[in-house]
Formats: sequence, C-alpha cells, structure tokens
Amino acid sequence: MKYSHVLFDADETLFSFNAFEGLKVMFAHYGVEFTESDYHHYQATNKPLWVAYQKHEITASELQITRFTEWANRLDVPAKELNDGFLDAMASICVPLPGAVDLLTKLKPHAKLGIITNGFAKLQQKRLEHTGLQDMFDWLVISELVGKAKPAPEIFQHTFQLMGNPPKEQILMVGDTAASDILGGHNVGIDTCWLQHPGVELPEDIKPTYQINQLVELEAILGL
Repeated sequence: MKYSHVLFDADETLFSFNAFEGLKVMFAHYGVEFTESDYHHYQATNKPLWVAYQKHEITASELQITRFTEWANRLDVPAKELNDGFLDAMASICVPLPGAVDLLTKLKPHAKLGIITNGFAKLQQKRLEHTGLQDMFDWLVISELVGKAKPAPEIFQHTFQLMGNPPKEQILMVGDTAASDILGGHNVGIDTCWLQHPGVELPEDIKPTYQINQLVELEAILGL
C-alpha cells in the first residue's frame, strides 16, 4: 500500500456531529425546548468563534465559554457547565459515519492510523470509547492540548514526531474541512484526501490530492 500512515479528521469525517441534536439533549436537562431558531442564533455566535480559534486569535477555552455566555446568563448557570453538558451529549449521540468502521477495519492491518482534530479533549476520548473504536488508532492528537489548531503546521509536525517522522510521501491526511484538513496537510507536504459533503464546494485555491464523496471510495484509492 502506498501509505504507511493515514491520519483522519474526526467530526464529519469519521463521526457524525449533529450539534442541533446534542444541544437539544443538553438543554432538555434545564427544561429548555431548544428550537431550530435557537440553533441558528447559537451558530451565528459559534461559527465565527471557530474561525477565530483556527486563526489562533482566541483559545479553546474562550471559544467554549463564549458560545454559551448568552444562555448562561439567561439560565443563571455557568457557561462551562453548559459546554461540558453539550460535549457529554455529543459523545452520547455520536455514531460513526457510513463506511467508517469497515474502512478502519480493512485499513488497520496495513497502516498506522491516527486522528488530528480541532475538536475538544472532553469529547474525543469519550466518543472513541462510546463507538468502540479506541483501539483502531495509534495516535489521538487534539488541538486544545497541543495549543495549535489545524491548519497550523505545528500540530502536524507534532503528530509526525509522535509517529517517529516517517517519510512524508507515506502519510495521507483525510478530512472534510478543506480550510483546515486539506490546506494544513498540503502546507506540510503530505498527500490529502477531501471528503466532500453535499452542498459543500472546494475553495479554488485549495487542491487535495484526492476527492471522495463517501468513505468507501477511499478503499480503492488505498488499494484495499
């Protein structure tokens, strides 16, 4: 097989990430019926925070607290408590994306596998345990713990060191977010595979090595 090391993004690459459902589960504990309108209002705050986080303008902690500050004031509950409850809910409802388990099972005997995620530490390990996939991965690299988020070269270089610095031509990065997964991989000189979701377009200035619409297509690329 061409690649001895395959790195994956987590959210919406290997695992479903239905934030609306997670928020509904979390807010139900406070007697709140969280609506679609509430969700759009939340995302109007949350999405710019993620952009700022990936540009290293704010910390992971600032992102997690700020996105729940308005609700914290409304419910008179600490924002950190709401954020922790949301991450717990996300772990409990998480399922692997179609084809993820089959792909990982076929790939595991042939390559070392890792995850590089901009998601938060509280969710990642729980989610692997919840889905039974923790033994699939040799490395779990979390931006919150490294102090740098994709696409920063530092989080990739940190991962390469953990892997023992294999030749870059033997490393493939797989992810659904072009601006972090694909751009980040390209900038450190490794091949990339973009998982395109319906309705998402690839920015003109970002060129993945491969492009797929579902994980099963990666099996042919990898020669499985």
